[in-house]
Amino acid sequence: MSESILVVDDNLDNLDLTQILLECDGFQVRRAEDAVQALHQLEDYRPNLILMDVQLPGMDGLELTRRLRQDPSFDGVIIVALSAYAMDAEKANARAARCDGYITKPIDTRTFASVVREYLEFPVRASLDRGFPS
Repeated sequence: MSESILVVDDNLDNLDLTQILLECDGFQVRRAEDAVQALHQLEDYRPNLILMDVQLPGMDGLELTRRLRQDPSFDGVIIVALSAYAMDAEKANARAARCDGYITKPIDTRTFASVVREYLEFPVRASLDRGFPS
């Protein structure tokens, strides 16, 4: 069985692109356009990984991450922030919200699926190597 991923992003073009890239690499992908849709999906679905856009309408992605981290049933779910901001302060905010990593947009279409796979296979190393400074 392939790994399952929930992509949460309010930009439909980003959703389409990430879904295509990930499905072409064998992942099962579900989508949500905002925090409300994500919470609805997560009522009966536990993906292996959530790709969380930081800037969402209404409840932002970091607040959603904080809420999910309060629920022990999400302890094994890897959450990786997606953001157009590559500043250290943004990465620190994602880490404080208990994201497991950080991917900067625009994504590199050539390496995106392999970067996501690294988070699934080696979450701690991928977080240090690609997402957060040690």
